[in-house]
Amino acid sequence: MLRWLLVVFLALVLIEGLAPWLRRFGLGRLPGDFHFRLGGREWSIPLASTVLLSTLLTLLVKWL
Repeated sequence: MLRWLLVVFLALVLIEGLAPWLRRFGLGRLPGDFHFRLGGREWSIPLASTVLLSTLLTLLVKWL
């Protein structure tokens, strides 16, 4: 369980770092991607984008 939590956390950090590049393709703006302002800072939790990218990478790895 802890391993999966770490994997999801790292995926969220990676997607957040790549967000400007991925937004050109519409990722980060899907229904299920949460954006909110807290403490004067804007926060983003791209849950739907994470699931989509995870599914695509899984299919790519199984295909190869």
